[in-house]
Amino acid sequence: MARKTKEQAEATKGAILEAAAKVFVEKGVSKATLEEIAREASVTRGAIYWHFKNKADIFAALHEELFVSFSEMLFQGLEKNHPHPLEQLETLCVDLIKDLEEDEQKKRVLTIFFLKCDYSGEMECFLECQRRQKKESMKLFSRYFERAQENGTLPEHVNPSVLPHALMCYLTGIAIEYLRNPEIFRLNEEAESLTRLFFRGLDTPR
Repeated sequence: MARKTKEQAEATKGAILEAAAKVFVEKGVSKATLEEIAREASVTRGAIYWHFKNKADIFAALHEELFVSFSEMLFQGLEKNHPHPLEQLETLCVDLIKDLEEDEQKKRVLTIFFLKCDYSGEMECFLECQRRQKKESMKLFSRYFERAQENGTLPEHVNPSVLPHALMCYLTGIAIEYLRNPEIFRLNEEAESLTRLFFRGLDTPR
């Protein structure tokens, strides 16, 4: 019975987060209300307060959920001793880009972070959170480039210290352009070509 109750609680929490993402995309974070989120999730406001303190707490949970998913994907790759770390990272980036089109919840959450949130007032603290998580993400990217340098698969002319930031900017740019203008991209079809442009650029001496 306790296990079932825990599973039900997790299901309710998941439904609230999914509903919140939909409402945030439609209304914007600042104008969305807990009443609207409760209605979308088909739960009471009391159920929301059982899991979350306020709207900012819901936003934080969406933020953490996305970051954990992203980090786990990169961590799993690092657990394998791949002979070609750059090819491994390239494949992971292809999966990340495809995920943006295939996973509706991730698409909604990224839309909120990039396009639907005014980071002022109570939301200003999330700018520092984003900076911290971006720094952690770039550390994970760095480990792939460091491995490539160590085993000689990173071209000698390439400075590995700038690559994590460059890759983060590249992926962020693709995400924002797609979210703003989804009709100009078919990410499922173009993910490999888009990723190849970045990684093949490393092969060209300057």
